[in-house]
Amino acid sequence: MRRRWNGFGYGYRGPGRVTPQMTITDLITNARNGSARAAGRLLSLVEGDRRDEVLASVGPSTVRVVGLTGPPGAGKSTTIAALVGAYRQQGLRVAVLAVDPSSPFSGGALLGDRIRMSAHINDPEVLIRSVATRGHLGGLAAAVPAAVRLLGALRYDVILLETVGVGQSEIEIAAVADPTVVILNPGAGDAVQAAKAGLLEVADIVVVNKADRAGADQTARDLRAETKAPILSLVAARGEGLAELVEAINAHHRADNHARRVARARAQILSLAQTRLRNRPDLDRLAESVVHGHEDPYTAAEHLLSPTSDQPD
Repeated sequence: MRRRWNGFGYGYRGPGRVTPQMTITDLITNARNGSARAAGRLLSLVEGDRRDEVLASVGPSTVRVVGLTGPPGAGKSTTIAALVGAYRQQGLRVAVLAVDPSSPFSGGALLGDRIRMSAHINDPEVLIRSVATRGHLGGLAAAVPAAVRLLGALRYDVILLETVGVGQSEIEIAAVADPTVVILNPGAGDAVQAAKAGLLEVADIVVVNKADRAGADQTARDLRAETKAPILSLVAARGEGLAELVEAINAHHRADNHARRVARARAQILSLAQTRLRNRPDLDRLAESVVHGHEDPYTAAEHLLSPTSDQPD
């Protein structure tokens, strides 16, 4: 069957017709039976005000999450498409979440990049989805942790999580993914720029993509001076070095432990809590109070953390 953009993601249209009257339980059943459209509807719900209802229906879950980030043009989408193919050869169900700075319904820039994954559009075991950041500072949408839990409950085996842009904000991917893969190009000072942007601080694996280009060896040498993470060479468009990347990802996952999982959970909690604090309606009032000397920042911070701080005076 043909897959097309349906308002929720690129999805297989069967089995089972998805209607607006369907209950969450019906959607979960359809999604577990292979309906990416049902999965897309559920993802839309967890991005909205029915998140808690959906998550309560699916229960706890775990799933492998591989994060990929790097500067524009580094080949993230091409690398993801190659990884999807490798995981599908292993018989795994794969979901791709691309964090979009705009709306997932707008057909923004990231959705255009999904065309590069056209080889997988007709595969019912692959879900490709853009998720809006909705103003969440830090590179990841606030809905991403919920989407990850949902997709695990829908029996996807691997989630490939792609973030846009570069900068300190992108390091938030490390709170969700294990491992975090940073993709760079040869030359153009990418190694130094990535270090300045803070990307290499959270890189578990660094990939020099387009390694058949001039300057690839020098870029790898520059990176070794900036990070202790494994550095791999890749030509994603031809699949060269792909097996080594998959093995490096697997090796890192095998080395995961309880302490690292707790650290990631802590980072997720703090990031989401910070987002909620930014949206407290009395933040501006407290800031004005500090500016005019009516309160000090310490007292204002205590008020902001108070459960009743957003209540009118």
